[in-house]
Amino acid sequence: MRQRAARDQKRLDSGAVTSPKDLENLQRELASLAKRQGDLEDVVLEVMERREAAQERAAELTGRVAAIQAKVDDATARRDAAYAEIDAEAASVTKERELTVADIPEALVKLYDRIRAKEGGVGAARLYQRRCEGCRLELNITELNEVRAAAADAVVRCENCGRILVRTPDSGL
Repeated sequence: MRQRAARDQKRLDSGAVTSPKDLENLQRELASLAKRQGDLEDVVLEVMERREAAQERAAELTGRVAAIQAKVDDATARRDAAYAEIDAEAASVTKERELTVADIPEALVKLYDRIRAKEGGVGAARLYQRRCEGCRLELNITELNEVRAAAADAVVRCENCGRILVRTPDSGL
């Protein structure tokens, strides 16, 4: 467009156009070209401004993404450390359980595991002040008399929840 305008201006300046009508048409075309060029330059400026704003926004978002990714990485590292700690603790507890279970009769261990699976992870409960701490219910007098009468090494179970009752001096017997 600039080349065409320069060429038309050169024709106009050279005096090659003699007819007034051609001269008027050439001047009109130059004005039209100048207006179109101005409009296009305005569009280019607007596009450049929008591009700059978009680049600033992209830089801002890139920074935010980096910050969020850093938080995600930190959370992942903490989660992995917690998993490692849990795994180590589970291995330690499993080893302790194996050592403890070695001294307990196999039938009692099987009973405990079966009750524990059925009762949500708790297979035995302390009998504390005539109350089963597994189901939190107080044993009635008949049940208490049966527990009192049982041998010290006998396996006693709660009538309400079925858990193995662990008798202590605080049992209230």
